Amino acid sequence: MGAFETDKPPKDAAALETQSPEDFDQPSPLRKIISVASIAAGVQFGWALQLSLLTPYVQLLGIPHKWSSLIWLCGPVSGMIVQPIVGYYSDRCTSRFGRRRPFIASGAALVAVAVFLIGYAADIGFKMGDKLDDKIKYRAIGIFALGFWILDVANNTLQGPCRAFLADLAAGDAKRTRVANAFFSFFMAVGNVLGYAAGSYTNLHKIFPFTMTNACDLYCANLKTCFFLSITLLLLVTVTSLWYVKDKQWTRPPVSDDDTPSVPFFGEIFGAFKVMKRPMWMLLLVTALNWIAWFPFLLFDTDWMGREVYGGSSEGNDRSKQLYNQGVHSGALGLMFNSIVLGFMSLGVEWISKKLGGAKRLWGIVNFILAAGLAMTVLVTKLAADYRKVAGELAGPSPGIRAGALSLFAVLGIPLAITFSIPFALASIFSSASGAGQGLSLGVLNLAIVIPQMIVSLGGGPFDALFGGGNLPAFILGAIAAAISGVLALTVLPSPPPDAAPMKPAMGFH
Repeated sequence: MGAFETDKPPKDAAALETQSPEDFDQPSPLRKIISVASIAAGVQFGWALQLSLLTPYVQLLGIPHKWSSLIWLCGPVSGMIVQPIVGYYSDRCTSRFGRRRPFIASGAALVAVAVFLIGYAADIGFKMGDKLDDKIKYRAIGIFALGFWILDVANNTLQGPCRAFLADLAAGDAKRTRVANAFFSFFMAVGNVLGYAAGSYTNLHKIFPFTMTNACDLYCANLKTCFFLSITLLLLVTVTSLWYVKDKQWTRPPVSDDDTPSVPFFGEIFGAFKVMKRPMWMLLLVTALNWIAWFPFLLFDTDWMGREVYGGSSEGNDRSKQLYNQGVHSGALGLMFNSIVLGFMSLGVEWISKKLGGAKRLWGIVNFILAAGLAMTVLVTKLAADYRKVAGELAGPSPGIRAGALSLFAVLGIPLAITFSIPFALASIFSSASGAGQGLSLGVLNLAIVIPQMIVSLGGGPFDALFGGGNLPAFILGAIAAAISGVLALTVLPSPPPDAAPMKPAMGFH
């Protein structure tokens, strides 16, 4: 049964018939799929820096901890608006460069602009009137927020068309679609490893000595250098892939008197929800709960290491700030271990899902691993607090506690690999089976990701504050959501259709 119900063949299917069968009927060679998937490494390098370094950085600029999550609201908002729109128009783009490549190239250019604004926020704020001894640097925060919004818009402009491009190259073949998404997840892991490794190294600024200024201290200079390396990698893989892999050019079919008027974008996306069948609804439900579980940890993991595990504070004395920064960099190291596990797990997704009886069963099982991992943060936090009572409040964690926390990061790489691959593969398979456009269908799935992120961004900090501050309340709520997601994945999520001959993908919902 398809994810969407249609009464007649999609009108845009006529456009497909104007293309050569070689382009649309057969999956592309694996080397081309790998080349496009490699763009994820450049994108995820920047995301890794955001997740590991920017929450602590905005607190150093003067935003209190309980409100720091609000700065992340721009990501879900831009994802909710930008990615469906980009998916819709990339399905219909008539550029001579293809449907997906113009959007991918534009996204990479926007990333370069955003990185400059974020990296130089403190310097620009100082030039505009911020004082070095100001506790809250309002102008720097404003520049940072602008760059952060642009960066999230750019990343959403990149990721949606990249995944849709992979679905195009798979040409509706279910197995090739899963393999393509597994490689995308693998290269996300590569980007994560590079980003978190860069974030955990405290002397990276020595590569570019000019990054350290009166307004930009050691932490800021390291952040600046990391972003320079990030944009270099992204531009390299993007230019290489877009030059090597040719995009399918879409020719708009001629309009006849019998054609029904085209439906505006928002009419189509709301129409998609009206005709959406049970498989896609269940996928959206499980995905939403899954991201309610993930986002608190992805948002506050390094802050948790700095505050609860290391016992530091971004607002305390020099020793307390030093402990906090050590914890943040140790958290970045943990995220690097997480990404190494994620990378190896991504390569084995297809084989493991077969052994366990299907993709949905694998997704359900790893959601219970996620729930257990998030619950274990309570134990690690308690052990760290008990140790400080004996060794001293500013002693930091024992080697065993630090190793336990880092092990927790590594284990969570297993469910994260599944989160980055299986939901997107299922969305592509369901949409291909129903004749829905890859770009817009992945944009609809993205709504199930960004709406939970908006909820966490708005309520995470205040929710934690209700229970005395810290990060554990949001983590515990995430553990409960992960357990529910696992149960639903095993019980109500339909199995995808069996592997079949490649199907012609249509463009857009009808």
